[in-house]
Amino acid sequence: VLCACSKDGSTVKFVEPPAGAAVGDRVMVPGFEGEPATENQVIKKKMLDQIFPDLTTNGDGVACYKAVPLQVVGEACLPTPDIT
Repeated sequence: VLCACSKDGSTVKFVEPPAGAAVGDRVMVPGFEGEPATENQVIKKKMLDQIFPDLTTNGDGVACYKAVPLQVVGEACLPTPDIT
């Protein structure tokens, strides 16, 4: 589950995958391919502390990592209304 919130935190909404996505499909970011880190790697290297600041939404409300839209099965996640 991934959510987006407005800058003031007053609105929080789910980030919706594209229509063709199935449960278990990986969320990918073009240019950042590779095998996922293990749970222990995430914890030991404090990866989420490094990743979270770069998760944003663009002007269209699409969830992005370092300004690159998140994708599932090669399609961008759907825009999140009222979140930019």
